[in-house]
Order: sequence, then structure tokens, then C-alpha cells
Amino acid sequence: MSQASHAHDHGAHDHSAPGAHEGHGHEAGHGTLKGYTIGFVLSVILTAIPFWLVMGHVIPDPRLTALAVMALAAVQIVVHMVFFLHMNSRSEGGWTMLALIFTLVLVVITLSGSLWVMYHLNHNMMPMSVHDMRNMP
Repeated sequence: MSQASHAHDHGAHDHSAPGAHEGHGHEAGHGTLKGYTIGFVLSVILTAIPFWLVMGHVIPDPRLTALAVMALAAVQIVVHMVFFLHMNSRSEGGWTMLALIFTLVLVVITLSGSLWVMYHLNHNMMPMSVHDMRNMP
């Protein structure tokens, strides 16, 4: 193979050329400095707010404080997935979003089922007296 034809073959497959990755199935957006900066700033804010809520006793009811912290944690998870993991409906042809939705459904079913069982466990147990408990092996 001549040097000219060898160079021509490499030029056709030069992956460093602009737009070289088009049509290769890589629809996922790659991060930019602006995207990473926005994600970092949002992450810092979403970490500082719960810290302020807890340390400053801003909300008097601890249950409402815990609920607010969990809601902000859920928002922070979304921020991380979008800005750092680049998950969106276009990446990998939508399969990453479908896998995420499937995982979330399984987690919700597992957690809600476990909580339901634990909540009703005491009600469904047979009552035992102190005398019955003393005679247990």
C-alpha cells in the first residue's frame, strides 16, 4: 500500500475531526465546564440548605425538617444524574432513563412493602401474656 493511500485511509476514519462521532450512536451529551460549574454550585446550595435547616433549628418540628432534608436530597440526586452522569432521555437511545425508572419502581415497591409489613407486624402478631413469655424455650 502506498504512503498516499495509507494516509487517505486514515483521514477517512480520523476521530479527532469535528463531527467525527456523528452517526456512531453516541447521543449522550458530554459535559462542559459550564454544565459542571452549574452542577457544582447547585450541589453546594443543596448541601448547605439542609445543613442550615438542621443546625439553625429553622423548622421547629423535627419530622418536617427530616422531610425537607429528604426532599432536598432527592433534588440533589437529580442534579447529580443530570449534570454529572449526563442522564437524559436522549442518552443511549433512552435506555439509561428506562433503566432508572425501572430501578425507582422496584425501590418504591420494596420500600413501601417493607414499611407496610413492619407497620402491620405488631397488629397481626398473636397477643402473648407475660406468663406465656416465661414458658418459652
